[in-house]
Amino acid sequence: MAKTSSVNRNKKREYMASRDKAKRESLKSIVMDRTLPVEDRFDASMKLAQLPRNGAKVRVRLRCELTGRARANYRKFKLCRIALRDLASSGQIPGMTKSSW
Repeated sequence: MAKTSSVNRNKKREYMASRDKAKRESLKSIVMDRTLPVEDRFDASMKLAQLPRNGAKVRVRLRCELTGRARANYRKFKLCRIALRDLASSGQIPGMTKSSW
């Protein structure tokens, strides 16, 4: 099990990323628009820099929903390889079986 502080920090980042998404997209579109004056684009980039860093989607880490493990996660299931194998072996995931040969 991962540290609860790490899991909580990541949940806070997910919340902040969803909260600031619209504002970040609008500011980024202004910054990238070459038809606007340089002053407006610079002001938009300064406002973008003033936003909290944890509000960026890139800062969110994919963690296992059951254990909080940060590595070896499957995006489709939002589970780490260990939890996925345990659930698949016990028949909790429909259609998935442990391979044997």
